[in-house]
Amino acid sequence: MFAFVPIGTSIRPYRTAYANYVLIAINFLVFFFSYQWPHKGSPEVLREWAQQFMLTPVRPYIWQFVTYAFLHASIWHILGNMLFLYVFGRNVNDRLGNIGYISFYLAGAVFSSVGHVLVGGGPVLGASGAIAAVTGAYLVLFPQTMIIIFYWFIYFVDTINIPALYFIGIKLIFWDNVVERRMANVAYDAHLSGYAFGILTVLLMLGTGLIGSDTYDLWSILRQWNRRRRYHGVVAGGYDPFSPKVSKKVEAREVESGQRDKQKSDGVRQLRDEIVHRIAQRNMSEAAHRYLELMSLDREQLLPRQHLLDIANQLGSEDRHAEAAQAYEKFIAHYGTYEYIEQVELMLGILYGRYLGQTALAEKYLEAALGKLTEPGQIKMCRDELQRLQS
Repeated sequence: MFAFVPIGTSIRPYRTAYANYVLIAINFLVFFFSYQWPHKGSPEVLREWAQQFMLTPVRPYIWQFVTYAFLHASIWHILGNMLFLYVFGRNVNDRLGNIGYISFYLAGAVFSSVGHVLVGGGPVLGASGAIAAVTGAYLVLFPQTMIIIFYWFIYFVDTINIPALYFIGIKLIFWDNVVERRMANVAYDAHLSGYAFGILTVLLMLGTGLIGSDTYDLWSILRQWNRRRRYHGVVAGGYDPFSPKVSKKVEAREVESGQRDKQKSDGVRQLRDEIVHRIAQRNMSEAAHRYLELMSLDREQLLPRQHLLDIANQLGSEDRHAEAAQAYEKFIAHYGTYEYIEQVELMLGILYGRYLGQTALAEKYLEAALGKLTEPGQIKMCRDELQRLQS
């Protein structure tokens, strides 16, 4: 017995994936209404009225290029497809928005069915072509995220994490649909057409700015690779930046200063992007580590309010008291109107009093918090701490 199934990813969408859930619900509703449950030993078949909505390449009707994607042949067929749609669709839905995502899904169904027809495939049904488009979109948007895989091999049952770039690119696209084309009644060419549509369409959307790009999507990775390729090409061509043939005299200090400023700016931008990415992955320990790197590069950098508070809390939980105190100080200095600022002052007072031995600062923040706290437990904690410091 062997099973190898994706059950989740390392990132969660910022917004509820309403469109994805609606598509899953519609697929299940259509399945239960169209599926002829077997009885008296009869095989599992579609009901007669539903068969006209399958895609029949010999004489296709225009609506079949969409309707076929909402029909399924068996309970295992739909369960497998909907699991993949749930795992990969939520974050794609988040990036494209509800209307954009539904439009993309339907377009993926059409494009994959056209590919199936062009290669001379037989009658087909199932959402796997549209889901392949969604999975291809996930590959482009989140190639460096981890896919959580459940595996079952004889007596061994466990989960492993595999980067999306490898799992989707190598396992799902290349191995399952190019190398292992052995299963009967599987529309491999519809799958490949769906993957091609999803990958190329989202790359085009990123390249034209239709959707925002970040440091971690496939478009940015390709651009970075192209920059490195061009650089190596210049070096291989014999370019020597120190050649005496340069005719224009340039002030060395100005050049060095400009290079340092650019390197610093690039480093700051990259670290800020990484912090946001790690927080989105709920990897707060790594986000805090990147924040400390950012502070060592430029102490004036300011994160968004919730990100800075999350980082400060994480540093405190890791017993990095001095760094946590500095982050809380920055938070109070820049976000003093925060509705729960007294709780931040209480935390800062406790850090200074219990762990950093700075009594004056501890009393300052504890007294500021005491005048605003409303929770009885926090008020008692604050008073007890002040009493301990003053005794």
